[in-house]
Amino acid sequence: MGRLIVIEGLDGAGKRTFANGITAELTARGRSVARAAFPRYTDDVHGELIGEALRGGHGDLGDSVYGMAVLNALDRRSAAAALRDDLRTHDVLLLDRYVASNAAYGAARLHQDSSGDFVAWVQELETGRFALPKPDLQILLQVPTEVAAQRAEHRERTEADRQRDNFESDAGLQKRCGEVYAQLAAAGWWSPWLVVDGSAQVDFAAIVDEHVLA
Repeated sequence: MGRLIVIEGLDGAGKRTFANGITAELTARGRSVARAAFPRYTDDVHGELIGEALRGGHGDLGDSVYGMAVLNALDRRSAAAALRDDLRTHDVLLLDRYVASNAAYGAARLHQDSSGDFVAWVQELETGRFALPKPDLQILLQVPTEVAAQRAEHRERTEADRQRDNFESDAGLQKRCGEVYAQLAAAGWWSPWLVVDGSAQVDFAAIVDEHVLA
């Protein structure tokens, strides 16, 4: 059975770049790697609805914290069998966002912290009722909100398919979300966490040795 490694962080934290670095390091060592990213905007109807709602579609759906959280949870539930298959056939499965992103963003939208009702509700829904695969490690790429925003803005200018959505454009929400993420990591929510400075040079070899394959 492979190891499930989740990469979490704000929009613009560098999750995709970090995943590329970990993948390259593992591949150089002869380890097989599978990857997935949530929401699955183009691969699942729930993901499609999420993307449309984040850009103002479907009436007031995007305003519903619980409605959006349920769609995100259903997107992962429909992917659960494929995730388990990847874990059976690969050494490492890397996920860009997972359950903690649902908890962090929803709590931030409701102005709650990690000890609030929303995080508990997400945990019961996704890890309890839906019984999603548990990570071996969750990695938080921690960057200042301003740095993440600058990166997201640059990405929007230079990549035609990376237009920011309503959440990504809300600086206050991003700041609160970063605070909830830090609380989840400090509490070891659901699994062990590793906090990485996303604004500094990353030693991928050390992370793979000490955490990913440990």
